[in-house]
Amino acid sequence: MLGKTLVRRSVTSFTLVAVWCVYSMVAFAMPQGVTGQISVTGQVTVNGTNAISGATVLSDSTITTAQGSSAVVSLGKLGRVEIQESTSARLSFTDSGIIASVDMGKVRIANSAGTAATVTTKNGTFMADSGQANNFMVEAECSHSHVDTMTGVVTMREGSSDKRVVAGSTAVAGNLVQTGCKPCMRPNSQPGPAIGNWPWLLLLAAGAAGVGIWLSTRGDDNNIGGGVVIASPSR
Repeated sequence: MLGKTLVRRSVTSFTLVAVWCVYSMVAFAMPQGVTGQISVTGQVTVNGTNAISGATVLSDSTITTAQGSSAVVSLGKLGRVEIQESTSARLSFTDSGIIASVDMGKVRIANSAGTAATVTTKNGTFMADSGQANNFMVEAECSHSHVDTMTGVVTMREGSSDKRVVAGSTAVAGNLVQTGCKPCMRPNSQPGPAIGNWPWLLLLAAGAAGVGIWLSTRGDDNNIGGGVVIASPSR
């Protein structure tokens, strides 16, 4: 009887150890670190799969929104990322930073103080000041990228050049006019007329000369055949 009891206890112990080992292996195999929660409006996919609100988003996920659709990824203490319509963005995040890579479209990031936030496009890199909370939006178009800073400070890096974009201001990386790209329709984004270029100077000079000639000939016409007649006193 005692032997059977020992055997049963041994089997139970081995079973518990085996279950604990399996559970530990599964736990270690699960993704670790920060995860996000997505909220969708319209048609949104995550890594090519249709997304629903409340689903978990892992780092290095590609989020794509259709026209008229959008998504918001909440990252807890890090902040949040809004992917607006007709946008494809790869979103990466760690315990201390957020990185969004955008091919075409528009993303808006609100990061907390102490969190690094960066948006990369083919035209430049846009880095928020990690020492404070920031709220900024980056739009990647065919030939250029815009950054609008609502709060905080963002550094726009284009090649080896850095530019600070403070709250309430905007900046552009790239070329507003490029062959094969649709012209930018944002207010105040179109380059103005090249008044300082030589064709405009020639036109202005020609106009001034024409006005001068017209004024001088007008004075001559008034005197043709119109001399003053002096009548001699009758004798």
